[in-house]
Amino acid sequence: MRWEPFLAAPLIVVSTASWGNVYFTAEQAQQAIFPSAKFTQVGLTLTQEQRDTLRSRSGVYEPFQENRVWVAEGRGVFVIDQVLGKHEMITYAVGINRDGSVKQVEILEYRETYGYEVRDPAWRKQFVGKTAASPVKLNKDIANIAGATLSSKHITDGVRRVLILYDMALKGLPDAPR
Repeated sequence: MRWEPFLAAPLIVVSTASWGNVYFTAEQAQQAIFPSAKFTQVGLTLTQEQRDTLRSRSGVYEPFQENRVWVAEGRGVFVIDQVLGKHEMITYAVGINRDGSVKQVEILEYRETYGYEVRDPAWRKQFVGKTAASPVKLNKDIANIAGATLSSKHITDGVRRVLILYDMALKGLPDAPR
């Protein structure tokens, strides 16, 4: 009997699973922020100049998805946006009152393995009442969360972006706050 040497090949296992939680669907977040409101999706198209302004004023470089804006009839505007946490995208929603101030911020999806403290209602409440004229800056008018610094910063920058978007393109919409 002939014996062949056995060559062991290294075994590599690649996992495609990622950690994350979905806390709200778009519809659930709409109802959490503007209960019983009727929502109409906005057909928003930004010019390159508006995109450049959003990028430079907010510091958020991920593209804004124009199909994620709704008017809550007679109540305000609802916007879903995404920012990068440390490694993964964070999806959040901002409700803007008729006067252009933040009504509420909700985290829809959080995919990072840490930094989930940004879901804390007390931290998110810091955004309530902010407008495009507010600084909306981490460690200035929004407190940082130790252990969630990048998520805190990027969500803060994202909320500022939504407020700038509102000021530039949404406040003049029919049925939107003025």
